[in-house]
Amino acid sequence: MKNPTETLFWIRTKIKPQWRAAFWSVLVVGLMTHMPVLLSDIPNHDGLGSMYFDQNMITSGRWFLTVACGLSSYYNLPWLIGLIGLFWLACTAAALTELLELENNLAAALVGGLLATFPALASTFAYVFTLDGYMLALFLAVFSVLLAGKFRRGFLAGAVCLAFSLGIYQAYLSFAMALCLYRVAVLALGEGDLREKVRGILRYLYMGVGGGALYYALLRLLLWIQGKELAQYQGINGMEGGGGTGLGASLVHMYRDFISFSLKGNVLFHNGFSVLALSVLLLFAVYTALGLMRRRKWWKNPAFFVIIVVLAAGCPLAFNIILLISPDVTYHLLMRYQWILIPILLFAFASRYGGEGRGSAAVSWALCGAALVTVFCYVVTDNIAYSNLQKRYEKTYAYCLRLLDRIEQTPGYYQGIPIAVVGVVGDDQFPLTDITGDVTSGMVGIAGDQLLYTGANYQEFMKHYLGATLNFLPPEESGNIYYSQEYIAMESFPGETSVGIIDGVLCVKTENTGRD
Repeated sequence: MKNPTETLFWIRTKIKPQWRAAFWSVLVVGLMTHMPVLLSDIPNHDGLGSMYFDQNMITSGRWFLTVACGLSSYYNLPWLIGLIGLFWLACTAAALTELLELENNLAAALVGGLLATFPALASTFAYVFTLDGYMLALFLAVFSVLLAGKFRRGFLAGAVCLAFSLGIYQAYLSFAMALCLYRVAVLALGEGDLREKVRGILRYLYMGVGGGALYYALLRLLLWIQGKELAQYQGINGMEGGGGTGLGASLVHMYRDFISFSLKGNVLFHNGFSVLALSVLLLFAVYTALGLMRRRKWWKNPAFFVIIVVLAAGCPLAFNIILLISPDVTYHLLMRYQWILIPILLFAFASRYGGEGRGSAAVSWALCGAALVTVFCYVVTDNIAYSNLQKRYEKTYAYCLRLLDRIEQTPGYYQGIPIAVVGVVGDDQFPLTDITGDVTSGMVGIAGDQLLYTGANYQEFMKHYLGATLNFLPPEESGNIYYSQEYIAMESFPGETSVGIIDGVLCVKTENTGRD
């Protein structure tokens, strides 16, 4: 038996240079990009209620999330959770370079850089309390595809990995499906025996079907053990026929959403530099494909055109599979991480196969330059978002401090008095000051001016950041107050009559309702 030192040395000899390049690229670029949120405690609205959260979200289909997040404890610890998350993301990058068959260290490092800076990851960092679990889910999704393609019976282990990935966060199914689609296209267009190609393609199918079946079987078993049912949240009960959208309408919606978000989502590109960089990647990917078609005489094979059509038709479906599973989902940026595969796959394909023709050096320079510009643009976007997140916290702190003082100075106030907060921060009294909307408008959890959307948000913020434990009523217990004449006559905060006691309940009116 080898001692620990010998074992570590043996492991090191088995790690390819490209894996190391991608791994360290994610760690270095990821830390440099996301350091503002890792070294701060700047929650978003969901984070206010997740200072300690056991992540038991089985009713949302996430039966393994509580285990995946358990390593870092269930406390909101941005630095520790962020490091663990970046570690899993770095492992994902290493697996991705092997999956994409990248043989160049610089190309592998740039793929890692793209993965570590895409704005969807910044939105995920805004929900840092669950980041480590989500990044493990992403790694398992990518690893499942790698296993299925690498080994003859790898689809079995791949199915297990995919099932546990879905048990953490279902959105990364699209990541796995998009990679499968790419690998199937490369396999089908490559050289080799037709029978072996079919077997290779079927392994991805077996992995996907087996992983989905295992995930659902474990979900039903654990729901039965805990005596629970799937919730309607985000339309997750659509897995069991709870969605009312027809198949045809869902497919149309999937295509429309793919085109709309890709072109107008303000995430893939948001300025002239990123548009130019992505255009270069697309141009050289097409140039590489045409060169391969000419040299390998694909145009003589009708199957080539069938593959191209299937690839074009299947891409939007793979990216948006969540809309088929949960038609009523609120499709926010956390669920759109798979869009980073557009620049990654364009870059990887052109880098991997662009060296077969003339001008390969020029192609490599152009590709690396375009990828580097894209990475830098994403870094800028992420840090603009983090700057706004910090300002949201500061403005919320100042607002709640003023509100708390007014509450405690209200005649008749006593510790434990029921408090009803109706409305969110009023735009009339506190006009919007966010200047990042053109950049952050689609970045859920980061955009906007305030962290406050519900009475629970007020309660959690004052409890954790102002040290005041107040007795806020849930919305269903304060609904009658909303229609009372006394409440209607009140001004909105910070008006003189914006805080008052009605029938023993201290009422806070935070915005005008527009009623006479």
